[in-house]
Amino acid sequence: MKVLSLFACVGAILSAQGQPPAPVPDFPDLPDNTVIAVFDDGTQYSLGEYKKLYAALPGNQQVMLRNRKEFLEQYALMRRLARLAEEEKLDRTSPNKEALEFNRQYLLSQAKLNQEVMSQSVEPEEIDKAYEARKEQYQQVKVKAIYIMFTKAAASQASNGKRLLTQEEAKAKAQALLAQIRAGADFVKLVRENSDDATSKEKDGDFATLRPTDQIGNEIKNAVFALKQGEVTEPIEQANGYYLLRADEINHRPLSEIRSELIDSLRQEKFRRWMDQTRGAVKVQFPNAVFLGQAPGPPPAK
Repeated sequence: MKVLSLFACVGAILSAQGQPPAPVPDFPDLPDNTVIAVFDDGTQYSLGEYKKLYAALPGNQQVMLRNRKEFLEQYALMRRLARLAEEEKLDRTSPNKEALEFNRQYLLSQAKLNQEVMSQSVEPEEIDKAYEARKEQYQQVKVKAIYIMFTKAAASQASNGKRLLTQEEAKAKAQALLAQIRAGADFVKLVRENSDDATSKEKDGDFATLRPTDQIGNEIKNAVFALKQGEVTEPIEQANGYYLLRADEINHRPLSEIRSELIDSLRQEKFRRWMDQTRGAVKVQFPNAVFLGQAPGPPPAK
């Protein structure tokens, strides 16, 4: 017989209402020593204890706030069933004792991992050194763009009635504009006269401030981050047009902006080193090759 989770009915309370769930309330403004429930064995349960349980059960937190009465009723039932099981010494019989020990070790191992992550300290000089070593990761390039649209259809017109260029015509136009730019033409003037990207055109070509971590195509990323300030890319082909991108301003995100991000990264690196050392210290011997499936087992008995 399949036994349902004790807390499954609490979740069902929400879905059975057939309405969007109400906003999750916060804890009531009461002292932590306030008694919020008295169980059938006389145990008084405080708000502070409820908050600690709330922190330990992230998967049930919405239910614990929105349906406090129902949750505590189910919790009281679980307490009583667990007490009855202990009286019958079910915690000492298989498979319960093995499951209890496995879960104990699992929770303690998770607690140790969490403690190790949070306990990693990072000194100010480490932050400064890491920032200088990784500075290129924090580069950012403010880009202006000219976009020349093309169509692969035999004949087509834009919404303004203007004939759309073929791919070959668009590429030739982009190359001609690039030649003008390198000869000293005003990039912004060419934007206003030629760009088919209405959004950036309205801002004199201002396209975006790009960073190496941005989710952009490699064609654009590689071209932009190879530029020196003031330089313009070769025409970059995209799905429906060609871009000419100019590096208007090249700088780096300041340390003050990425300090917390860098500290987290350094903590994770220290934790990974600790984890590698801990894992390396674990040695397991496997004396039975049959168990591992690496050797044939004994022939079946006749």
